[in-house]
Amino acid sequence: MLNAIIRFSLNRRFAVLAAAVVISAYGAWVASGLPVDVFPDLNRPTVAILTEAHGLAPEEVETLVTHPIESALNGTPGVVRVRSSSGIGISIVHVEFDWGTEIFRNRQLVAERLQLLSGSLPAGLVPVMGPVSSIMGEFQFVGLTSPDGAASPMELRTLADWGVRPRLMTLNGISQVVVMGGQVKQYQILVSSDRLQRKGISLEDLKHALSEISENTTGGFIDLDGKEFLVRPLARVETEAEIENSPVGMHLGRPVLVKDVAEVRIGAKTKRGEASINGKHSVVMTIQKQPGANTIELTRKIDALISELQKGLPPGARLEGDLFKQSRFIEASITNVEEALRDGAIMVAVILFLFLVNLRTTAITLVAIPLSLLVTAIVFKLMGLGINTMTLGGLAVAIGELVDDAIVDVENVFRRLRENRAAGSPKTPLRVVYDASSEVRNSIVFSTVIVVLVFLPLFALGGIEGRLFAPLGVAYIVSLLASLVVSLTVTPVLCSYLLPNAKATAHHADGAFVLRLKYWDREILNRSIRHPMALLGACAALLAASLALIPFMGRNFLPGFNEGTATIGVAAAPGISLAASDALGTRIEEAMLSVPEVKSTIRRTGRAELDEHAEGVHWSEIDVDFKDGGRPRAAVLQDLREKVEKTGDVAVNIGQPISHRLDHLLSGVRAQIAVKVSGP
Repeated sequence: MLNAIIRFSLNRRFAVLAAAVVISAYGAWVASGLPVDVFPDLNRPTVAILTEAHGLAPEEVETLVTHPIESALNGTPGVVRVRSSSGIGISIVHVEFDWGTEIFRNRQLVAERLQLLSGSLPAGLVPVMGPVSSIMGEFQFVGLTSPDGAASPMELRTLADWGVRPRLMTLNGISQVVVMGGQVKQYQILVSSDRLQRKGISLEDLKHALSEISENTTGGFIDLDGKEFLVRPLARVETEAEIENSPVGMHLGRPVLVKDVAEVRIGAKTKRGEASINGKHSVVMTIQKQPGANTIELTRKIDALISELQKGLPPGARLEGDLFKQSRFIEASITNVEEALRDGAIMVAVILFLFLVNLRTTAITLVAIPLSLLVTAIVFKLMGLGINTMTLGGLAVAIGELVDDAIVDVENVFRRLRENRAAGSPKTPLRVVYDASSEVRNSIVFSTVIVVLVFLPLFALGGIEGRLFAPLGVAYIVSLLASLVVSLTVTPVLCSYLLPNAKATAHHADGAFVLRLKYWDREILNRSIRHPMALLGACAALLAASLALIPFMGRNFLPGFNEGTATIGVAAAPGISLAASDALGTRIEEAMLSVPEVKSTIRRTGRAELDEHAEGVHWSEIDVDFKDGGRPRAAVLQDLREKVEKTGDVAVNIGQPISHRLDHLLSGVRAQIAVKVSGP
């Protein structure tokens, strides 16, 4: 079969080259559109269920809300773990399904189970499923600030909730925008019990009347002079005065208005969280993306939208889009890997030229690299994979081996052509190329298959390890198999076009570099044969020494990497109020900003309304961005820890955004070490 492939390629040389060009063009187009992310999607299909239980303490939330929801969801097909968090007025349940299950089917199953809770939860509590997202999907922060103080916290929050957030949610690929900070605007009716008693109205009657003071209803329609007119009683209130003048009952035959029993004012909704940027109170919007969305492309769209929205903001308000961006780390990582690929290709080209001493043979061999990579991009598209550090890492590992199959074929064809030219009755060049390629086909296939078999165990890994390393194995194996196909098709065709008339085939001399290597090879081989026991003993000693070093090597799930930012979790004393925790957080930010290497800080204390984490007001999470240069990162982080610990009685956890999310994925908490205590 292999001979038939070579024969088919040589008999249809133009068609093979045309197919290679078409595949290359299509592969380049596909590669430009592949999703770009930092890691493959490591998140199990997860459904988050949020239940707002205003006024309930954590014990009541756990007993009355969380436990019934967990009981209803346990046993759902495909569920591997159910974990929950119960806080003041909030219940959050995470339902994790097995790998390979379809997220929308899982949400349907959860919705059906939640229907069984009808009547089991306290009145007015409705469990709501969170959006389809990923633990790695929190990829950018956008801040809304007022540097000169012209815009109040309530104006900023209103602008964020009703202006910026809806526009961000229109971008394809964004799953959620969590708004935190500022003041949520409310019309508050402050009832006076004394005035209520004098008017003879109960609190229950007042509550019922207030629920009906702002409604538009229908009055049907009337026909008049052959025309139809709708009747619309308009009674929706829009101002404080309209609320004050709304009737809520009767007393001694006279209507009682809201202003007779209560004071109406605009105030801020009670909140469980606060946010700031660089120590100044601001509104922070945390943007989460959908699984599989292109982070780089989505970040560009957000930046363009921010520039557009900035023009229409009221005086004193400013959008800050250049805060934490996961795309910076992705771009830096991909750039590093691309540089490694580039440098590897250059070194391969230099080595090939040194050994072959011929531009044509070097060029034919190098064709295997871009062609194999572009074929791999097409396979990525078909398999639903994207560009990330793992797939690019697999390509970087394979870069030196992509030319192995081609160089064996090219070198043998080149040698046979020289011998054929020197022979008395030479064969046709096409026949020589076919025979030379057929001679090495078995060696090419066997060597490639052996290397592929070494990587197959990667696909047997389960859990997060399998999800992380399988794309690396796919990238490596697919590119290697593509290079094998290229060596059996395109390489013989290029050899038949470029090598028969090459001047180098007229002489037999090797290059000076190859001659020197052959001389050294003979010398080393002769000495090794004369001292076999000494050689074997030295190898055994090196093996034993290397094995003895294994116990002293560190062990980590992933190697340490520098994301360019830090995520610092600060836990204050339990029972602290939001105002005190916010003041402590401000002092911590000011201490951090005194470090010369710190560029900016973003603090989130407590939790936001749509947040899927039931954090207490004692908890603050601060994302720190660093300037380029300065002291080593370890010294900067130690300096930050010392300054934070001096601000008060706090516990400090220092990590990085992506590392924190991996920790959360593994243990359920954003920390490097999690201690789980269970019992009655």
